[in-house]
Amino acid sequence: MRNIDHNKLARLSTANDTLDKKYGPLGTQSRDIFNEESIAWFYGNMLRERRKELNLTQKQLAEKLGREQSYIARIENGKADIQLSTFFRIATVLGIQFIPTFVN
Repeated sequence: MRNIDHNKLARLSTANDTLDKKYGPLGTQSRDIFNEESIAWFYGNMLRERRKELNLTQKQLAEKLGREQSYIARIENGKADIQLSTFFRIATVLGIQFIPTFVN
C-alpha cells in the first residue's frame, strides 16, 4: 500500500481554488454569473441527452411544445433563461419525472 505524502496533498488545488482564480470568489458577480450559466448548461444538456435517447429532433420537440426550434436549441445550449413551468413541460414531453423533495 502506498503512503500518502501530505505535503504534496496540501499543495494540490481544489476545484474551488481554480474557480476562484478564474471567476472570483463565491459571492462576487462574476462567480454568480458563472454558477448560473453552469446550472443552465447542466439542465440543458440533460434535456438534450434525453431528447436524443428518444430519437427526437429539436424541431419535433419544439412542435410538441408549440415553440420554435431555435428556442429548444438555446435551452439545450444553456443560453435561454426558462421558467420552471417551461422546464417541467419539456421534461414531461421527454418522459422525465421529477419528485420534489423539501428539506428544512
